[in-house]
Order: sequence, then structure tokens, then C-alpha cells
Amino acid sequence: MNQEQPISLNQARAEFQRLWGYADFRPSQAAIITSLLTQRDALIVLPTGAGKSICFQLPAILQTGLTLVISPLIALMENQVAELRQRHLPAALFHSQLSPRQRQQTLRMLETQALRLLYLSPESLLSQVIWQRLCDPKLKLNGLILDEAHCLVQWGDTFRPTYRRLGAVRPALLKLRPGASMAIAAFTATADPQTQQTLQTVLRLKQPAIFQQSPHRANLNLQVQTCWTPRGRRQQGLKLIQAHPGQSGLVYVRSRKTSESLAAWLQAQGHNTAAYHGGLPAPERRQVESNWLAGRVPFVVCTSAFGLGINKSDVRWIIHFHPTLTLPEYVQEVGRAGRDGNPAIALSLISEPTGWLDSEDQRRQKFFIDQQRSQQAAAIQLAQTLPPQGNVDTVADQHRQGTIALALLHSQGQLRWLDPFCYQLCDSPDQQPNLDPNQPVQRMKQYLHTQDCRWQFLLWAFGFTSAANWRCGHCDNCRSR
Repeated sequence: MNQEQPISLNQARAEFQRLWGYADFRPSQAAIITSLLTQRDALIVLPTGAGKSICFQLPAILQTGLTLVISPLIALMENQVAELRQRHLPAALFHSQLSPRQRQQTLRMLETQALRLLYLSPESLLSQVIWQRLCDPKLKLNGLILDEAHCLVQWGDTFRPTYRRLGAVRPALLKLRPGASMAIAAFTATADPQTQQTLQTVLRLKQPAIFQQSPHRANLNLQVQTCWTPRGRRQQGLKLIQAHPGQSGLVYVRSRKTSESLAAWLQAQGHNTAAYHGGLPAPERRQVESNWLAGRVPFVVCTSAFGLGINKSDVRWIIHFHPTLTLPEYVQEVGRAGRDGNPAIALSLISEPTGWLDSEDQRRQKFFIDQQRSQQAAAIQLAQTLPPQGNVDTVADQHRQGTIALALLHSQGQLRWLDPFCYQLCDSPDQQPNLDPNQPVQRMKQYLHTQDCRWQFLLWAFGFTSAANWRCGHCDNCRSR
């Protein structure tokens, strides 16, 4: 099929049946695929397990040209590309951990236009070796997909500043291709109204079609348990694990050190588990993922680096050994449980509210807020020394936290990107920034301590105002009534 001939939904459905073997689309999938086939920008917020990847993979396969998929984690890219290659579909990935031979193979496929899907991290997208080839006007570009788009908001200011430059990608590439078009679509499972607005602004979406489903899952039981001491926290977590022997689960922690120490403690209690965090060597991470997916290890003690895009339907329980700092993180992680529709439990363990007996949660929250404010102050100070226009590499060479400072200035409306590599300072802010990092932390604290229905709280927070006077009947607060 070629792009000059419009592709109907019936044609897409036939290819879907042939390639993936499913009888038909889910209602949300059909509408999203139709939108992407018409080259319209889109913002898609669907719950974990709703089949988001099909929505951009199928249009990319059906249309001529290359679709770029920006993904935050190597494991996520590898899982999706492996599944596509099993179906003999023209997909590849490019990242820093590939061997030189593998990198050259992907580059050759890119140069010969043998690909329909190319998976990249934001950093790989803007690396010289990839960007130089994307700038070839003969290379037909079909679209730009941002997978797990919430990472732009969660990480773009302080951890992965390259995310903040993605909005300048399309104008720069289309400038080399007069008359061409290129759609952008952002996919995520978690985006409250503020996150949605940030995505639209940063990515420069043009009148996007917006698809949003409620995150509510009737089979997912939300619970919060107060722990009065660190020992009590371990015992409460152990109690839930022992209540589900052999069942698949995840224990989320907030640091690499804790993942290793808690996994070692649970192993000493006789449980078959493993630690997982971003600091492990890639082969070791892949082995832990493989063992968990195959059921050889029932549960993993992991940081937030684990689980994005990993498709395991029978996760029966999730423990947040430490609570997440924000609601989007929380909804993203609890959404890994119960994807098969059967009952599942998501338990958050929190310190007692005074912090006198266990101040760990309060110290973590304070560290996060102080770090955010310190980085914001450093960015404002750096802005006084920067030239009105400049290059990101020059700033990075001259200032240790230069790229993060530029990302923060962009989020505060004090900077705009002329292209993915060159900035211009603004005389007056382009937007009203949210400079208070305490706000999302306080919102999360309100959820953890609410006496009302927890699902109702989440639905309100994510913009589903029709949830007024609604009770789920399956969270700890509803059941206590």
C-alpha cells in the first residue's frame, strides 16, 4: 500500500487480523488507528494493558515512510522490536548498548529505507550519527511517536533533559522537506490534565485528537497501610507476599540500595526473588526480566526502571514498599497488576504521619523538593550568564549541569528551542510555569491519607469529574465502610 491511496479502517483491520491474529480492534484502538492513518497529531491516554503499541505499530507498517518511536528504556525497545521481528515486520532499534555490527546494520537499513519503525531513545534520536541520516531529504518520514510520554514530564526537567527538545524535531526535519507532513502522537497510561497540557506544549502538537480512558480497574484493589517502624514496614510487606505464595508480583522501592538490601532480606526469609535497578549490567537486567516473565522468579524487588512495556498479564499483587512521589507514577506502577481482569491487590506502605518513629518517607519527600528547588535556582542563576542565543553542546561543555538548566529554563517559559540543538532566551515567559515542586508531592500525600474512596480521588485528580459521589466498593476505604 502507498500513502497516496487512503487506507481504510477495513484494510487496516484485515492486516491486523493477518499479522497479529486478533479478530477485531478494541473500540479505542479503531478510533486511534483511524486518526493516525489521516496524519493527525494525537494525545492518547489509555490504561496499562489497553493495547497502545498496536495503535501506532499498525499504521506505521501500513504507510510508506519511516515512523520514529521514542522510547525511554532499552528493555522496552527490545521487547517491542523482538515481537515485531517475530512477525517478520521491518522494525529496528538503535541505542548505546548495541554492538558495532548491530549499529551498522540498523544504519544501513535506515539509509536504504528498509524500515517502517525505528525505536530510539531521545538521546539517540539527537545523536550526530542518527540525526545526520534523518536530515537526508530523500528519507521519507511518516511520523514521530512518543511512547510512555509521561516520562517527558517526570524526567524531562531534571533527569533526561533531551526530552524537552523534542518539540523542535518536527520543524527542523520538515524544513528540509518542503511540502511534506509528519504527524506526532504521544502515548501514555498516566496523564493528569496538567501533564496533558505540558505534552501538548512541549511537543508543539497541532490541534491534536485526544483519546482518554478512565484508569479505573474494577479488579484492582487499592490499599494503604501505615507502618510505625522500618521493621514493621518489612513485616507488612512480608505478610502480603506470604498470603500469595507462588503468585506473580512486584515490590517497588525508591533506590538501588534498597532494592538490593530488601531482596537479600526476603531471600533470607526463604523467598525466591531478585533485585532490579538501572545500575545493573544490561545482561543481568535482561536475565531478571526473563526469569520473572517465565515465572522462575515469582516477584522482583525493583525501582521504577522495571516494568515499562513488559507485558505480563497475571501479576496478582504490587507492593509499594515506599510510596511514589507523584500520582502519575503511582497509577503507572499499580497498572501493572491484574491485566488479565482477575482480582489483584496494590498495597502502599507509608510511614506514620508524625515521622518521629520512622522519618524515611518525609526525608525522601524533602530531598526531592529541595533538589528540585536547588536546580531551579541554579538554572535561573545560569540564565544571567548565557548569551541570548546559543548551542546546547557549548553550554554542556561549560557548565556541569548545563543541559538540565536549559531544560528547566524551557519548562519555566524562559527559553525556546530554535531547533533541537540551538536555544534562544525569551524576554518574557511564553507560558505560566508551575515552579512549586511541592504541589505534586502534597497531592500524593492527600491520596495516601484520604478517608474517601481512593479510586474516586484518582479519577478526580486525572480530570474525570463525573466521579462525584461515586464509590468503587473495592478499595480499603470503601470496604471499611
